[in-house]
Amino acid sequence: MAIALIFGVGALNYPIGQFSHAGAALFPLLISCMLFLIGLISVVRSRFVDAVPLKFNFKNVAVILLGLFGFALLSQHFNMIAAIVFLVFCVSFAGTSYSVARNLKISAGLIAIAFAFQQLLGMQLPLLKWIS
Repeated sequence: MAIALIFGVGALNYPIGQFSHAGAALFPLLISCMLFLIGLISVVRSRFVDAVPLKFNFKNVAVILLGLFGFALLSQHFNMIAAIVFLVFCVSFAGTSYSVARNLKISAGLIAIAFAFQQLLGMQLPLLKWIS
């Protein structure tokens, strides 16, 4: 919440503008307000639920980092569809249960979102690149 507040107050030094013609501060101000709201909801919610001890599992951190590293390499040297599938299947090993069917559904959803970003927003994503 403090970081969101710092960035939100810092954004006020720039012109905000309007939604139709955004100023330099509009996006950072909106994001910091949303992050502050999420932090506030978390603080209020923490007062009504029992505390749960935090367990830090280095194996899970290593598996997630491997998934991200593999995603970056596959996206750069092969294509992003393979990278998305690798990421989902690799990172799911860090969870409590493993389901191939669930991983395929998540992969299909993320690939659909990537195609939507490419087609609707014009982002240059290497979705169908075969050889670098």
